[in-house]
Amino acid sequence: VQLQASGGGLVQAGGSLRLSCAVSGVTSRHNPATWFRQVPGKEREFVAAIKWADGSTSYVDSVKGRFTISRDNAKKIVYLQMNNLKPEDTAVYFCASPGGVIIRSSWYNSQYYDYWGQGTLVTVSS
Repeated sequence: VQLQASGGGLVQAGGSLRLSCAVSGVTSRHNPATWFRQVPGKEREFVAAIKWADGSTSYVDSVKGRFTISRDNAKKIVYLQMNNLKPEDTAVYFCASPGGVIIRSSWYNSQYYDYWGQGTLVTVSS
């Protein structure tokens, strides 16, 4: 499985960006495609996930109402639409896929993910 993230950049607070993650290789429909983010010196943080099979989603509380995760099953692309961005959203964003089938309660834990994209930097200026 390979993941290629893109779409990061510099934006002012209140602005929007859309991240994309192209997934190649075999992935389970029962698994999520997930976005994490990381700030230097801090642990990788779960942001949002979407299940390939039924589109069910999950978000960290700090982005609810501002970020929307979606997927295109035919193209195997996952998107993260980020609106009303805040300086605290500044981070490197990674898309990830689990190696084996994982249950929903494990979606938030980066240790269950074996495949990672290269990361894309999002910088939000105040």
